[in-house]
Amino acid sequence: MIAGGTLPISSPSTKRYILRLFISLKYVTANVVDIKRGKVAATASSVEKALKEGVVMVNGQRRNNAKAAAAVGEVLAMRLKVDGLAREPIYADVRKEVEKKGFRNQTRVWAIINALRTHGVNLIFKDPQNTSDGIQRWRSSSR
Repeated sequence: MIAGGTLPISSPSTKRYILRLFISLKYVTANVVDIKRGKVAATASSVEKALKEGVVMVNGQRRNNAKAAAAVGEVLAMRLKVDGLAREPIYADVRKEVEKKGFRNQTRVWAIINALRTHGVNLIFKDPQNTSDGIQRWRSSSR
């Protein structure tokens, strides 16, 4: 705690919005979760009819590839802009997401992240460096 009882913005306890990814053999879903309210603030999925027909279906078969993941990221970014959340800090631990999803899904995870960044979403990444004081460090994805 800092004098006056306020926490620094980079403190993990002040995170409000967190990016969560779900990747299966057939589908990709990306959610931005409002942890203070315990609800999903915005979501996009390749299960949705518009995405399924546009990008995911190739020759009548479902494809869960980087192109579909990027489309999910673009739709999520647009929904965040409409809801006024694109400028809010959204925290993402990319290394953890890649570890959980496996190396084979790494390109899908990065396709979503890059689509969000390209469309102006304020992503904050966990710094992979270990610090001596044990405090988690976060860095902005701004270019």
